[in-house]
Amino acid sequence: MNPVAIIIPALNEAATLGELVAETWRQGVAWVIVADNGSTDGTAGAARTAGAEVVSEPRRGYGYACAAGAARALALGAATLVFMDGDGSARPAELPRLLAPLATGTADLVLGSRVLGGAERGALAPHQRLGNALSAALMRRLYGLAVTDLGPYRAIRADLLRALDMREMTYGWPTEMTVKAARRGARVVEAPVSWANRRGGRSKVSGTLRGSVLAAVYILGVTLRYAWPKEVLSAD
Repeated sequence: MNPVAIIIPALNEAATLGELVAETWRQGVAWVIVADNGSTDGTAGAARTAGAEVVSEPRRGYGYACAAGAARALALGAATLVFMDGDGSARPAELPRLLAPLATGTADLVLGSRVLGGAERGALAPHQRLGNALSAALMRRLYGLAVTDLGPYRAIRADLLRALDMREMTYGWPTEMTVKAARRGARVVEAPVSWANRRGGRSKVSGTLRGSVLAAVYILGVTLRYAWPKEVLSAD
């Protein structure tokens, strides 16, 4: 199979990264890259101890961290990039579900759906569920994508990611990836993934009112922004 790089954007996730990285290595991937987004709790050290490569991105923003990790993965020669949050909510053991459609050549971008796979009680706050449902409905309406969730656990072909010219450096990164892929005519499919309560630390999104509001604004804003482009992007 084409070499796979796992990218884990992380901000103050030292309590969870050791176990998460170890579990990820057991899936037979080529690289595990932790993008440290300015942590102050020893996140980088915990990741290195577990065998991950660490890239530093001090500019705060989920998109900045994802972009830094992706740049390193592409430089290393990864053909498939998988994005996984560092709080332990996603299960590395379910990685084959994301990779299978790429390996068989039936997808270019695979989104892990927590709606299809199920979430533990309390793992998703009510406003997160509502926001995901609204965003998914807009995706179906505006882009013709039959999706149920816009979760962060996802896998994408390297050549497609390069072509997307990602610009959203905050919470809008996953949404931008999805809508730009749709505009290019890329094959976007879902795979069921379960979602656990975070293993430690505090959520930067659902853990604060400000984080929740900002995430909702960015996600919905990006969904709408690319719906009526001035130019039509051709498919690869």
